[in-house]
Amino acid sequence: MLGSGIIVGLASTITVWQAGLNLTNGQVGIVSGALTFAIAFGSIFGSRIADKVGIIRIFNWINFLYAIGSLVVVFSTGFYSLLIGVIIAGIASGTDLPVSLAVISRDAPSKKMSSEMVASTQIFWQAGQFVSTGAAFVVSTMSVTGGRIVFAFFAAVSLLIWAWRTFSTGIKKLHIEGSERISVQGPIIKKSKRSVMDVLFHDKNSKMYLNVFVVIMIYYIFWNFVANTFGQFTTFMFVKAGASQTLSTGIGLGLHIAALFILGVYVTIAGSAKRNTWFTIGVIFAVIAMAGLAIFGATSVALIVGFMLIWGVGSMLSGEAIYKVWTQETFPSDVRASIQGFINGTSRFLCGLLATVTPLLVLPTTIKTTMWGFVIIVLIFGLSGFRMIHLEKKYNLLDEEESEDSTSDVKVTTN
Repeated sequence: MLGSGIIVGLASTITVWQAGLNLTNGQVGIVSGALTFAIAFGSIFGSRIADKVGIIRIFNWINFLYAIGSLVVVFSTGFYSLLIGVIIAGIASGTDLPVSLAVISRDAPSKKMSSEMVASTQIFWQAGQFVSTGAAFVVSTMSVTGGRIVFAFFAAVSLLIWAWRTFSTGIKKLHIEGSERISVQGPIIKKSKRSVMDVLFHDKNSKMYLNVFVVIMIYYIFWNFVANTFGQFTTFMFVKAGASQTLSTGIGLGLHIAALFILGVYVTIAGSAKRNTWFTIGVIFAVIAMAGLAIFGATSVALIVGFMLIWGVGSMLSGEAIYKVWTQETFPSDVRASIQGFINGTSRFLCGLLATVTPLLVLPTTIKTTMWGFVIIVLIFGLSGFRMIHLEKKYNLLDEEESEDSTSDVKVTTN
């Protein structure tokens, strides 16, 4: 919730920060881009540090850093203090996502349950967008004070989660049970930790790991180009199309409610072969949404809402949830955080480059051209996803419950 909250929370309030702190359109792009770069930095380097010093230790304390960044934003008086706070919170957010998913996979008692749990985290990711947009909607008439209230809420929640993770005896028990299972199932891993390079280039299954890594990387980068753009700039786009701040955040709230419903349905099929069929449907919806915006532009708020709803359906069925499942199902437990962190970070870094110019790309005068480019991007991430589905069958990566038509005679061991 905090991971998506920082992205959507900033996106939902960026126009009031712009007005309250007298930011230029260029500075809006810099702040938005800096958040994405910070998340990328945290994903790449934070997750690597976690694998070395212990993912549980980072899992416990990272939200304390998030709270510090959020408080800096709350008390920001200009462009630079806002930028610093966003960067601190972004680094914490980027670190937390791959680490948390690795902890969930580590502590889950079975692979099937791990898939379902990892997929279900996307509900909370979407819930974070819903809560953030809802908070921004409630304070939408309060100018920059509303933005401060939203980030004060983030600070309070992150401190609560820090305390919960660190001091809960129930959570500690889950960590202990996870360690015991790892010691029984993979004693070699416990004695000598492998690096990402070892897994991708020196493991007996290196060819499989490398093929899957490249495909997932291409898929997630291109999916995130679209998702990050609309995640950060939907409110900005509505306002520039003539909607008020209150209407813009209200529309966003409605879109997130719809997305939560879709995710609730998706989680029930995340551990089965049906997810591949829904992935295909999701890609088709995503193409329709981008093509619709390319043809009709963004001068009508009603049309934007319609196509954003279609994109929301497509994104939920072919996006972050299945990406998380793919990475957690495929790679060995001792490098999952590092691999997912690297993929997340690289994707966020490239999205950050795009975000610095996105305010100029989603204006009513330029959005048609931009959306035609996004049609191509959707086709690329769709084809990459279909390739991943093929590799799942080729290497027999699915459990029996997840695949009814596996073509491989030998199960490849990935844990």
